[in-house]
Amino acid sequence: MTKLIYIAEDDANIRELEKAFLEKSGFEVQTFENGDLLYKKFTENPADLVILDIMMPGTDGLSLCAKLREESSVPIIIVSAKGSDIERVAGITIGCDDYLAKPFSPIELVARVQAIFRRIEMMQPKKETADLLSCGDLQIDKARRTVIKNGAQVELTANEFNLLTYLAENKDRAVSRDELLRELWNFNYNEVDTRATDDAMKRLRKKLADCNSTVKIETVRGFGFRIG
Repeated sequence: MTKLIYIAEDDANIRELEKAFLEKSGFEVQTFENGDLLYKKFTENPADLVILDIMMPGTDGLSLCAKLREESSVPIIIVSAKGSDIERVAGITIGCDDYLAKPFSPIELVARVQAIFRRIEMMQPKKETADLLSCGDLQIDKARRTVIKNGAQVELTANEFNLLTYLAENKDRAVSRDELLRELWNFNYNEVDTRATDDAMKRLRKKLADCNSTVKIETVRGFGFRIG
């Protein structure tokens, strides 16, 4: 099935260039000159992935990312003229799945989009016996990328699902922040001073608490986290 992508970008030339390259790669693309128009359309017909420029008239990209993340687990790519690690961490902290600094090649954008969809597909296990993962009162279906508690689905973002799954797969040990940054976000912990893992963990813990799950994520002081 063709993936639907929404783009919010106030520069018409960049907007159309991104659309052309993505469509050439087989995606269905709809573009918007600001984030408010994209959000209105998204509430009517959600996309499979969203690309947001930060500096736009009306609601800025970071604010819209946070708003979408409260309501949906849709993959989000932030595009910005600011490409420092601090800005990237800010985007990851509020829930985006990737961050691309301007100027960039449209080919790189296509590669990032394809990588996100490929990452989702790769999370699906090849062996049927590995499809389901139990963790406390949660059933994690890696093939369908769903988490079920007492027959009801727990709504998680892509990052939150990956984080929960990784911890559950390694529940016999503590997982360091360094490992999470490297394996889930492709950060080098030695180069980035960030609380991105803690912020992501806080959101995941809240969702587990909201559904009254017995699963608890313990902080291992000065090291990382352990699930139990």
